[in-house]
Amino acid sequence: MRLRSEFFCHTAFLYDLFPFHLFYFLEGRKFSVQGLLGKEMCSSSFVDGTMVIFRLAPQDYHRFHFPVSGILEQSVDIPGCLYTVNPIAVNSKYCNVFTENKRTVSIISTVDFGKVAFVAIGATMVGSINFIKKKGDYVKKGDEFGYFSFGGSTVICIFEKNSIAIDEDLLANSRRSLETLVSVGMRLGVSTKKLS
Repeated sequence: MRLRSEFFCHTAFLYDLFPFHLFYFLEGRKFSVQGLLGKEMCSSSFVDGTMVIFRLAPQDYHRFHFPVSGILEQSVDIPGCLYTVNPIAVNSKYCNVFTENKRTVSIISTVDFGKVAFVAIGATMVGSINFIKKKGDYVKKGDEFGYFSFGGSTVICIFEKNSIAIDEDLLANSRRSLETLVSVGMRLGVSTKKLS
């Protein structure tokens, strides 16, 4: 099964097999996966997983779609601030927008990738995160999941350890801190999960 982008966004940073059980570092700023997902949603299944960050600029398409097919197990709203998600703010030493901003964490249970955490993060002028699907729904890759109201925003997907191989060209850009323009349908990687 291939993972294709279901976003049209300004940036995609892809990080493969980082030690999430402790802290994750982004441009020198550290945060824990538990801080991102919250205590209720954080699971050991995401330890040493793969994280994909999609940063949407104000001019980008602000509807988001499911990157995988499966059952929408649960969603939890986490209150927070609405800081900007532009690169200067993301790299700021004063706050961590990914763990301090308002966000909704959803868990999707899939056959091909195991569990996938989908985090929709609000930002300045994007206080509304609107969802079309609800807990218990079976969703197909490409189905619309929801949308952000006007402004910049971010979606982060975390895959279980050893469930996905991200394309090397995208990893190389991420290692060099280069943003990659991503379009809907663009290949990002392939499933490596062994089916039983």
